[in-house]
Order: sequence, then C-alpha cells, then structure tokens
Amino acid sequence: MDRLLAELNETTIILLSLSIMLLAGFLLTRITKLAKLPNVTGYILAGVLIGPYVLNVIPSEMVANMGFISDIALAFIAFGVGRFFKKEAFQETGFGVIVITLMESLMAGALVTLLMRYLFNLNWSFCLLLGAIATATAPASTMVTIRQYHARGTFVNTLLQVVAFDDAVCLIAFSIASAYVNAHAGGSISASEIILPLVYNIVVLAIGILNGAILSKLMTPKRSEDNRLILTISLLLGLAGLCAALDISPLLSCMVFGTTYINMTKDKELYKQVEKFTPPILSIFFVVSGMNLDIGSFGTLGIIGVAYFFIRIIGKYFGAYFGCMMAGTTKAVRNYLGLALVPQAGVAIGLAFLGRRLLHESSGNMLLTIILSSSVLYELIGPASAKFALFRSGAIKQESLATLPQAVESSADRA
Repeated sequence: MDRLLAELNETTIILLSLSIMLLAGFLLTRITKLAKLPNVTGYILAGVLIGPYVLNVIPSEMVANMGFISDIALAFIAFGVGRFFKKEAFQETGFGVIVITLMESLMAGALVTLLMRYLFNLNWSFCLLLGAIATATAPASTMVTIRQYHARGTFVNTLLQVVAFDDAVCLIAFSIASAYVNAHAGGSISASEIILPLVYNIVVLAIGILNGAILSKLMTPKRSEDNRLILTISLLLGLAGLCAALDISPLLSCMVFGTTYINMTKDKELYKQVEKFTPPILSIFFVVSGMNLDIGSFGTLGIIGVAYFFIRIIGKYFGAYFGCMMAGTTKAVRNYLGLALVPQAGVAIGLAFLGRRLLHESSGNMLLTIILSSSVLYELIGPASAKFALFRSGAIKQESLATLPQAVESSADRA
C-alpha cells in the first residue's frame, strides 16, 4: 500500500482517501443495520477497520491531518440541536435541567474520584483530575442517533439541554481540580491556563448569540435557498474557526447560535436545509474517530481503566436518575436518561492532555491512556445505549422502528 501511495500525488491521495472513508462507512452501516445498531456504530467500526492499526488503507499522515473535521462536524451538529431550545421547550423542562445536569455530571465525577482513591490507593491529584474529566459527555453520537430515528418529545428536549450544559460543568470542575493539584504539586501550568478557557467560552457564547441575530436579519424573504445555506455555513465555519483558535470546543457557541436564530425567526426550514448538507461530513467525522483508535492501547488500559469505564457509567446513570427525581420528571425520563449520557470524547480528551502536564510522567501517561481508550469504547456502545434509551422512553415509537428501512432509507443512507 505504501509503495502504491508513493506513486500518487497529494491531491489524488486525499480524494481517494475521502472516497474510501465514505464508502467504508456506507458498507459497514449495511451490516450494523442488520444488527439494529445505529449508523454511528458502523462509521466508527469502518474507521477502525481501514485505519492505520488494522488494514492501514488510509495513510497515517492523512489521519493526523483530519482533525479539522471534528470541529466542522460539531459545529453543524450543535447548530442543528439549537433548534430544540425554543423558549417553549425550555419552559417545559425549566430549572430542573440544571439540577439534572449537576447531579449526573458531579455524581459521576465524585464516584470516579472516591472509588479510584480507595479501591486502588491512587494519589488524590490523579483521582481528582480523572473525576473531573469523567463529568464530560460527548453529545455528537447521541445527537446523530436522535436524528436518524427522528426521536421527539420531552425526553429528547431534556437530554439535549442536559448535554448542552454538561461541558460547562466539566470545565468548571476541571478548573477547580487543576487549581488544587497545581497548588499541592507546584505544577508547571499557570492560573491563566485554568481560567482563560472559561473566559473564552463566555466570549464565544456572546459571539454565537450575535451570529444568530445577524443571520436572522440576513434571511430576508427574497433570499434564495442557495444563499441561505451559504450565509449559514459561512457564519458557522467562522465561529468554529474562532473556537479552534482559542482551543475550545465549538459545541456551546454553535448551539447558542442555532438557539438564538430559532427563537428570533421560528424558521425551521433552514435547519432542514442544513441537515441535508451534513451527512457526508458526519460520516467522515465518525470514520476518522475510529481510525484514531490504537487497538494496542487496550492492552495497557488495565484494571484501573476498566474500573473507570464502568464506574463513570454507573455514576452518570444514577446521577441522572436522582436528578430527575429531584426535578420531578416523568418515569420514562428518570429511568432512561442516564443511558443516553454514556459517550465521552472531544472535551475529555483535550482536558486529558492538559491534565497530563500536571502529573508525574507515569501518572500523566496513564491518565491520557485511560481517557483515550475508554472514549473510543464509549463512542462504540454509546449509540446503541442511546437508541435503547430513546426507544424505552417512548421518544422512538415502535412503528417507527418497524418502518424505518422504508421510511427513512434515503436519510439513513445519507447519514
């Protein structure tokens, strides 16, 4: 393969790689569909298969340079999710969403911290950082699963609002844990590196609101569909680029962008138009995620990593359960919300790299290995777990599943 690639120019390699990624993702979804698994699982498995650690079909340099895809995909996903944050929907869930978010994130973090400390006698610095990272939830695969099965209702509204606030809680928790570790270990990380991400997030949230207001003014009745899409993508990519420059996730700012627009215009058609544009981007995003999986890393995960994997899931589930009890949600939301909060990637991985600098070399590498390896496992089981939760909660109707191959064949193939 390397000899063949050496004879091709760079443009040919890029175009062929993209073609193979899309085709492999499509073919694997044919298999996962037979197993009644969401498409996201197929995309990730396709990435693992064609990636540098299995068949090595895609050059490792290509994989290393595809990081920008995650920013673009998250920007589109977050913007689409913003339409669910209409004032009417938020009034329905109310303050309870904040309670649920705090409970599900902080219980997972506290459980990981305490059990890692007392089960494995690890130092407090390592446990606190690992616990803080455990609070994060990666919403991308869950959101795509929601879209694939056209899930709707109170459960979906609550879930989307919880994952939206989740990253903010994680950043605050990690900042507090980092301050403690830095104070007790004389770490090399400065206070500005802890505080600035919070400041940057506030700034881009404000810019997201501004973008929504600007777009609402630009979308005049005479604006053609082509130009509507061009303007929207232009503002989205600009906002994602700003977030990348500040080294923060575009999730919250792009979500606020979409939320502002829907509340100012009530224009649902724009979101449908953007949704038709995004399936190839989302497919490549999840395939690339699978290609980044180093299967050999599972051998170094060890019992500590396995414990982290299950403890976090338990913390998320029961945290969401008790949070829903406090918020007075329906039984369906209470019983199944935690199962849709399994995935963990993006923000957690970024914080793991930062946390490694605060710890001794061996502890820092162990922290990073645990997060990287478990994140891929979470992303693999997350879509199936989310589908189960959506179905059991009633957000996906039985008849929808029965007629899915015929009713949404075209949209499933695109996604």
